[in-house]
Amino acid sequence: MSEMKKAIVLLSGGLDSATVVAMAQAEGYEVYALSFRYGQRHSVELEAAAALADHMKVAEHKTAELDLRLFGGSALTADIDVPKDELDHSEGEIPVTYVPARNTIFLSFALAYAEVVGAKDIFIGVNALDYSGYPDCRPEYIASFEAMANLATKAGVTEDERVRIQTPLIDLTKAQIAAEGTKLGVDYSVTISCYDPNERGEACGHCDSCLLRAKGFAEAGLDDPTRYQE
Repeated sequence: MSEMKKAIVLLSGGLDSATVVAMAQAEGYEVYALSFRYGQRHSVELEAAAALADHMKVAEHKTAELDLRLFGGSALTADIDVPKDELDHSEGEIPVTYVPARNTIFLSFALAYAEVVGAKDIFIGVNALDYSGYPDCRPEYIASFEAMANLATKAGVTEDERVRIQTPLIDLTKAQIAAEGTKLGVDYSVTISCYDPNERGEACGHCDSCLLRAKGFAEAGLDDPTRYQE
């Protein structure tokens, strides 16, 4: 019996990353999930990530510790209010919820993890349709990181098989993502997508992430099992 192929999946505990875990597993990958405690105000997502990792029976789940509050510069890592009810951004505007270089940092950790466990695939749930306009969610960014990954690692220069950054959600709407995950059996009641949840882990219902999630479930004709604040 051949050994299962391995993949690193970035797991935040939200709608997108949970769907990506299910998609990777459906493609026959043994999933090594990687989450981050980076000083984010919505650390309740890490509880969701741990619950998802257990529920979805991933091979291994690690949480990396780093503190991006050292730099701040984002409503998620500094004392800056999370914008509410402002889903429509002007063209080219980067929301204050963007965390500087976050996906570059996360993918770099995932790349190191991949080398250690012998994975050739890294999955990340970035999306370029129903998203908040973050520059590190674009296809051209992912392509550039993949090229760098194959120049900067031992595996990239000494082995025949290249490292691949897989973005199965990149061209999907939130409705399509919710529908695909539902078809694959994802328990979305475990997930949380909010930028500003309360201490009980209830979503605010008004930040970009909540609005995009709610829009996606509504357009897919599905009930959103998120617990919202009253």
